[in-house]
Amino acid sequence: RCGLHKFEIPRGSTMSPMSRESVQQEVQEWLNTNWDPQLSLQAWRERLVDSGWAVPSWSSKCFGRDLPVWADQIVAEELRLAGAVGNPLGSGMSLAAPTIVEHGSDELKRLVLRQTLTGEKTWCQLFSEPGAGSDLASLSTSAVLDGDEWVINGQKVWNTSAHHADYGMLLARTNRDGSKHHGISYFVLPMHQPGIEVRPIKQMNYHSSFNEVFMTDARIPVNMIIGTLDDGWRVARATLAHERTFSTMRRPKFVHNNAIESRAVREAEHEAEEHFKTYVWYPQRAGRVDLVVERAQLLGVSNDPMIRQNIAALLSFQRMNEWTALRARAARALGRPPGPEGSIGKLAASEVSRMAHRVHTLISGAHGMLQNGDHAHDATIAEVLVSTPAQSIAGGTDQIQRSIIGEKILGLPRDASN
Repeated sequence: RCGLHKFEIPRGSTMSPMSRESVQQEVQEWLNTNWDPQLSLQAWRERLVDSGWAVPSWSSKCFGRDLPVWADQIVAEELRLAGAVGNPLGSGMSLAAPTIVEHGSDELKRLVLRQTLTGEKTWCQLFSEPGAGSDLASLSTSAVLDGDEWVINGQKVWNTSAHHADYGMLLARTNRDGSKHHGISYFVLPMHQPGIEVRPIKQMNYHSSFNEVFMTDARIPVNMIIGTLDDGWRVARATLAHERTFSTMRRPKFVHNNAIESRAVREAEHEAEEHFKTYVWYPQRAGRVDLVVERAQLLGVSNDPMIRQNIAALLSFQRMNEWTALRARAARALGRPPGPEGSIGKLAASEVSRMAHRVHTLISGAHGMLQNGDHAHDATIAEVLVSTPAQSIAGGTDQIQRSIIGEKILGLPRDASN
């Protein structure tokens, strides 16, 4: 359906779309012939993308191989075992590319998809505004058609990586008639142009992961729209569904061959190091559940019955949330698209964060406010206590998640204002 480059599976191939063993064998044979550690990261990813192995579950017309979703994980593991490098990190690969595959025109895919998959072009998300956060449909950033270009004016906020992104996933209002959900369009905004100003936001935990973006007569070519005119809300919901899937911010593990230094791996490690600088505080945002037992023992309160009960409740709830995440991943492996179950995971993650905040406060008491105390992890716990509120806001507030769950899972009526 992409209408792009089509990878043809060679005649005589033993690969069966429904056989895990044959997929594994096919990618191993391809890697034996094509993996070259002396290639640059860019050159290697171009080879990987053009082969169809970068995202094998995608259409063969979209640089894939028309395989089931489970093939992605098998191929990723084979790449790792071979010491090769996989797909780029960031919202381009996780949000922009899947959205473009599902809703983009053939022309747009030709323009941006391959460069996104190779990591040549990076992305940021331009959704929220100062007056349109949880109520995103109230956004006011405008897009006005001027010949063969859209002219953009407005402000966005909480934009991770906007200071170095090449493209932005932009929601802007193209029609003010009708309901607030109507008349929103979804654009690809070239970030490196006059009229775009990016300002970092200083957070209360002293990090600056986010930015605010000001657009003054910025311009977008008429063909860089995802989906159809005024139908951007539907496309945005697809992006948000991908954002709320049960995933973790895990640094990739690279396998080194001591006999051969790999240029591609070295460059990928540098890429990962730069990428995760932005997210260094995210484990603290999630609550650092992994530290509660050690912290209680260190401060000599592990025998306090109230603290023990709260720790047990936290660890139990976290484990239940992990089981829910496993069910969601199993559904994805069967080929089901991301759905409202992502909101359950998002809501549960917020609750884990709040519970961890409460437990760390019980354990540390006033010491939790000391960034430079005498105990191990003092600085980390202090950062936890000022970072966890963000977990209930980022990616849609808890109230928004409850509305989605009520409507999409429980079948409750929509809010009358919508």
